[in-house]
Amino acid sequence: MRFDTAHNTLSPCFCKVLIGIFFLLAGLAVHIPGHAQASPPAAGNETPYAVLADLLENPQTRDQLIQELRTMAPQGDSKAQPQTGAHPPRADNASTQAGSQVEISGDAGKHISPTQRLALTLRHTTNDLSSAAAAVKSLAQGKLPFTATAPSHGDALRLLAATVLATLAAYLVFRLAAGAAFARLNRWIQTEQPREGGRRKPGLALSRKLIGVAAALAVDLAATLLATLAGYAAALFLAGQENSATGLAFQFLSAFAMIEAVKALSRGVFATRYEHLRLLPLQPATARYWNRWLTLLIGLTGYCLLAVVPITQAIMLPSLGRLLGLLIMLGVYIYGVRVVWSHRKSVKAGLTAWAEKSSTAVFGTLIRVLARLWHVIAIAYLTVLLVASQAEQQLALAFMMIATAQSVVAIIAGALLAAALSSLLARRIVVPESWSKALPLLETRINSYVPAALKGLRLLILILVALVVLDAWHAFDLGAWLGSDGGRAVIAVVLKVGVILAIAALSWTIIASLIEHRLGAGGLHRRPSEREKTLLMLFRNAAAVVIATMTVLVVLSQIGIDIGPLIAGAGVAGLAIGFGAQKLVQDVITGVFIQLENGMNQNDIVEVCGLFGTVEKITIRSVVIRTLDGGYHLIPFSSIDKVSNHTRDYGYHYGEYNVAHRENVDQAIAQMEMAFKDLMQDPELAPEVLEDISIPGVTALNEHGFRIRVLIKTTPGNQWAVQRGYNKLLKQRFDAAGIEVPYPHTVLHFGRDKDGYAAPVDVRAVDSLQELARPEAG
Repeated sequence: MRFDTAHNTLSPCFCKVLIGIFFLLAGLAVHIPGHAQASPPAAGNETPYAVLADLLENPQTRDQLIQELRTMAPQGDSKAQPQTGAHPPRADNASTQAGSQVEISGDAGKHISPTQRLALTLRHTTNDLSSAAAAVKSLAQGKLPFTATAPSHGDALRLLAATVLATLAAYLVFRLAAGAAFARLNRWIQTEQPREGGRRKPGLALSRKLIGVAAALAVDLAATLLATLAGYAAALFLAGQENSATGLAFQFLSAFAMIEAVKALSRGVFATRYEHLRLLPLQPATARYWNRWLTLLIGLTGYCLLAVVPITQAIMLPSLGRLLGLLIMLGVYIYGVRVVWSHRKSVKAGLTAWAEKSSTAVFGTLIRVLARLWHVIAIAYLTVLLVASQAEQQLALAFMMIATAQSVVAIIAGALLAAALSSLLARRIVVPESWSKALPLLETRINSYVPAALKGLRLLILILVALVVLDAWHAFDLGAWLGSDGGRAVIAVVLKVGVILAIAALSWTIIASLIEHRLGAGGLHRRPSEREKTLLMLFRNAAAVVIATMTVLVVLSQIGIDIGPLIAGAGVAGLAIGFGAQKLVQDVITGVFIQLENGMNQNDIVEVCGLFGTVEKITIRSVVIRTLDGGYHLIPFSSIDKVSNHTRDYGYHYGEYNVAHRENVDQAIAQMEMAFKDLMQDPELAPEVLEDISIPGVTALNEHGFRIRVLIKTTPGNQWAVQRGYNKLLKQRFDAAGIEVPYPHTVLHFGRDKDGYAAPVDVRAVDSLQELARPEAG
């Protein structure tokens, strides 16, 4: 029988385990006679009463029994009725029952910490080893370690052997019939899928594969269920009226159904013979190997814990059964750890390659994390299985199945929920068109919150999945925590913090959107003034600081931190900073009053601290001036004692022109007026002039000539453009009229006496050509 016949034959592990159980039961059934044929013990053999006496005679086992009985007393065992019948109670059985009441059984085990549970397990394992050593010693002395009721188990063992044979036969028949269904499902999945545009639909192919795998799993589980029912019917038929003999048979059938159901899941994942029924993208050799390994692991663990150990405890001392279970589980643990460690790199490479092909980022990330940690998780799983099997051998497999199923469901559900959130939030949030026109940056700001919200939701999902997984392994009681005051308080805090953050984000969105709308981003007909822009930007920065500070304080108060001392400390620190940073306080206060008095705004042309330039930026403590040469000057408000703003309401071209003394004043003024008329013909400069030219007249007489003042009222900030245009036109007019504009020159004047007589000047004219020719003649 081959290992790669996963869907239509019996696995060799299953056959070997069941055959071993069958021969063990047959030998025991032959060795132990029925109760009706029981005879008094031979002279050379001691009765179980003698074994009990030997156990009580040993001080170590006697003290252990007394300790366990005292442990049982607070739990109500002291009020139990005394046993009646032919057989006295067993010391080892009492110890086992006492230990079971304080181990992981039911919901009570969740209230025991993992450290206490491990300590209890080690203590009872030590006690069992001590009892088993005593039983082995008795066996070495020729005393058979059978229980006092061992003769009554002969019929039950024979019935169990027959039930095993009937179940095996029925399972073989049903598995052969299921093989045809597997082959048909494999061909159905392999059938050519409908095409769309020459390509196969991937979604339809995946759906068909999942349906086929689910159907194959249902058929496999149905074969297991039918074989179990056949064994149940055979047990009832063979038992007849003696229903008391069916206990072991029914226990085997329960184990058979549970273990084969788990193995069906493994066969559904790896599907060694049917490639299209294989859930994971594995090569046939790899699938056969892992299916063989998991089947062997599940079979050994399950049948030993649920069949071999209970039968041994029923017909022999329970301590021997627990010792046998410990030895088997140690072998399984060592074998499993060796296989996991030897294949850690190959499995990591395969999972990494699979993650690269994943189309979803969330699943790709999970697979990469699994590739790095899979061997650690597997070894931890085997370790928990070993410890749980020794804490409660008969309930260990059920505990591991439930915990594993809960963990897998929680992880898959969390991954699907995270993927759904990522897919949903990946779409851009679109606001109504009317909102976009009025608040063009609102949509961008709302979408900027999506990454942070997605990270927060993923963190909550991760925490929830971790709590569910810990609850599954009894490391954390999630139900009790949710019902406790502390759990409700934590949930309330999380909800309150979420609401606070949402309100803070909403407040900032509304304030920032309104400010941007007022600043002109919404297409207003009236553009805001520079003063409004400056004040709104300062208000926006202040609002951001206030909202952030209030949000942090409220969140800290909600999570239980007393913010009273924090606020008091901040006040003291502020006072100390105020004394130590008076210059900073002066900067802020001066800046506030300058803004309130509308001293200067952004883009104004000002003269501050001897610097003439444009206001490029205003903060709460400084102003930035950009001079004509491109210099970037940062000036604190406390350094400003005077602000000269040249862009308030209107401006003046203020000019004083010098004219030579010999020129006529009226003629010069007439030329100035004509130059102004030429200026008003300029389409670019004429709109910037607010009033007619004003010429007050001659304002000064000096050694160069006389000075005429000109005033032209302009729009704010355009006086320099008007000045340049007017100067050009005036120069053209003066040149055309022959009016001299004085300039620096030297006048040579010869002196005269009192009578007005001037001495003649000796002036000689030299012919340059004659002077040059004289040396040649000589």
